[in-house]
Amino acid sequence: MQIVVPSSSNTFQQSWIASGRILFLIAVSGLGAIGLVVLSALWAGTESDAAALDRQRQLVNARLREQVDQVAHVIGQFGNGYLTRVHPAARSTGGSSSLEEVLTAAAGSAISQTAMSAFGYDQAFVVDEKAQLLMLADAQTEKRYRWMKPLFLPLLQDARLGVRQGTFSERTPSSMESRLASAARSNRALANLMRLEGRPTIVGVVAINEADQGQQPPTRQFLIVVRFIDGAALDELSRQQGLNGARFARTADADENEVAFQIDATANGEPIGFIVWRPDLPGSRVIGRLMPALSIAALVIAILFSVLLVRLRSSLGELKKSELHARQLALHDVLTDLPNRALFAIRFDECLAETKNSAERSAVALLDLDRFKAVNDTFGHAAGDELIRMAAERIRSILRPGDTLARLGGDEFALLLRDIKDHDHVLPTICEAIVAELGKPFPLLRGEAVARVGGSIGITVVPDAGRNADDIMRYADVALYEAKMGGRGQWRVYSPSMDGGRNARDILKNELREVLAKSMASSDDGLRSDPAAIRPDFGSLEVYYQTVHRAEGGYTESGAEALVRWRHSQRGLLAPASFIPVAEEGGLIDALGFWVLREACRAACKWPEDTFVAVNVSPAQLRRPNFAEEVFAVLQESGLPPSRLELELTESSLIEDNSDVYSVLKSLRSRGIQISLDDFGTGFSCLSHLMRFDIDRIKIDRSFVSLLGTKANGAAIIGAIVTLSRNLGISTTAEGVETEYQRDFLAALGCTDLQGYFFSKPVPLRELDCFQQPESATGLLAVARGAVA
Repeated sequence: MQIVVPSSSNTFQQSWIASGRILFLIAVSGLGAIGLVVLSALWAGTESDAAALDRQRQLVNARLREQVDQVAHVIGQFGNGYLTRVHPAARSTGGSSSLEEVLTAAAGSAISQTAMSAFGYDQAFVVDEKAQLLMLADAQTEKRYRWMKPLFLPLLQDARLGVRQGTFSERTPSSMESRLASAARSNRALANLMRLEGRPTIVGVVAINEADQGQQPPTRQFLIVVRFIDGAALDELSRQQGLNGARFARTADADENEVAFQIDATANGEPIGFIVWRPDLPGSRVIGRLMPALSIAALVIAILFSVLLVRLRSSLGELKKSELHARQLALHDVLTDLPNRALFAIRFDECLAETKNSAERSAVALLDLDRFKAVNDTFGHAAGDELIRMAAERIRSILRPGDTLARLGGDEFALLLRDIKDHDHVLPTICEAIVAELGKPFPLLRGEAVARVGGSIGITVVPDAGRNADDIMRYADVALYEAKMGGRGQWRVYSPSMDGGRNARDILKNELREVLAKSMASSDDGLRSDPAAIRPDFGSLEVYYQTVHRAEGGYTESGAEALVRWRHSQRGLLAPASFIPVAEEGGLIDALGFWVLREACRAACKWPEDTFVAVNVSPAQLRRPNFAEEVFAVLQESGLPPSRLELELTESSLIEDNSDVYSVLKSLRSRGIQISLDDFGTGFSCLSHLMRFDIDRIKIDRSFVSLLGTKANGAAIIGAIVTLSRNLGISTTAEGVETEYQRDFLAALGCTDLQGYFFSKPVPLRELDCFQQPESATGLLAVARGAVA
């Protein structure tokens, strides 16, 4: 027999794959973020190094231009000084031309020596316009000059070396005026960067003679100075600009940790060579210092992220398993682990869809345990639950693997028998085996009690009975009623002849309508029944009360729960489960609920003032727009204060989240009426209902209480509900307390109130002795719970 939805495994697997993909994306994103941080740091360091290197190159270039300009400026000043002082004196001496040549050569040598010694130039030459030496020089100097001469010619021919002529008055100036004017003229100097002897060199040229006004111009003389920048000059440049290990190279042969700066000639831009040095790179230095820390941090983050991913994957796995478990719980009965009504409906719809166009036959059976209520009333709910579990196991052992057994509620089960080709043989075999098994004794309470119940089965065959699910279930219910009316311990297959006034629900519906009409008439004040209009006697409705006890203060009574009973004239005392569904189907639930509410309020008026009474209301009642006004009218009629009434809801009343229901509850609470939520945790539990509808009390279902002492899950679930209620300021009542152990354990967990057979069974009002004297109820908090279901 299948227990889970067939698609659950595939759904779980697909969900797990989707979660794995999400985790993979998270892992990739995390590693990408770590890599991005590291790359950002490297990029920032690289950019900082590039900026620092570019700045150093700019400084070197600026320094070279500055040195070239400095050479031009110095020799320009030197030339001006020579023209002002030395040259006029030499010109005034006069003399022969040979003597003048000797004096010119001597003067050229003196000028050359002065330029080298005074200004630190590596070499100085005095030449004429054709680059011929006009100085005394040794053979080595002359030889060296011959190698340099072709490079000097372009400089000597540069038009910028021309002397600007001043403009004077037309009269002939005196000799003193000529000297002053000559001294005032601006002399031009020129300096270029070039390569000499394979070395980077600054070459400067300046004119050191000129003709006076009115005289024949002599041979022009020029001073050429040479300064190599790959020696002492480069060392000085290295110290000034912070160039570590600066050196000159003809090619860009920089090592791994060095950079090369190209030097270009001033005149034509041709490369002269390269200055190579180890640059100061702050970005690399910072990265070098931070990289170990960054690496360690990245490793730690990667490890933590990996651990987080592992934990997250584990948590997702647990969450998926929990989700699957929750889905199974939503479709399975808590007590027996059988499919519940919802899952049975799914299986049934699938069966109808599959057999729609086929010749396959199936069967639906409703099974009800006989005398189950007597076991519950005699031995308690714990024994009843044990009986339900044992009966489920016995039935399940008989069914085939493809059949479905579901528990619809209480002691009612449903069977879906698929593919019964020979139903005339299969159905009797299965049904007789089930009836025989249920007819055997059930040892309960660890052998302390033995129950004999039996079971009745109603069957309908599909498609013989039709293809509508509601009709098929109704036919099975009719067959079940026939089996019970036939003496119980029987099984019946539906036939159309059973509908002739024998439908169980129709019979009960009509009888309940008569009983309810008589009860409403007899309970109206001042109304006398007309003997001529006496209705058929199908018994009467009664309200029983089960006390609720405070978990503290000696377990004193704090209120009572109202429970409706039908004392049938032929069938005996009927529990709500026997006729409430019929009342809902026949539209009688509103009238029945109104009658119970009025009877409970009238009874509670005679109880101590510090006690409450509670009445259960159905979803149909809550959906009535004037329900709140009807409750207020009953309270005014009975005289019961609104604070002493508690209306109990089931979660099915709130599942639709109807705005009308919210308005009704809001109106009721505004008058002080308390609201409680019954059987919390067994239906469609939604925590938002506790907040949105301002629930005052949570009733813990007896199915959880019965697990205490047998399964650890029961204590865990109850503890979670109590903790949740305490944090939200909501009271809790535990139902189905059967033993002293359960009472003490629930009180220790923190339940505010307790209820069950251990304290009292439901009794008529006349037997409710605890509320007869007001002093016995001092200090009690009323816990009330209505039961029309």
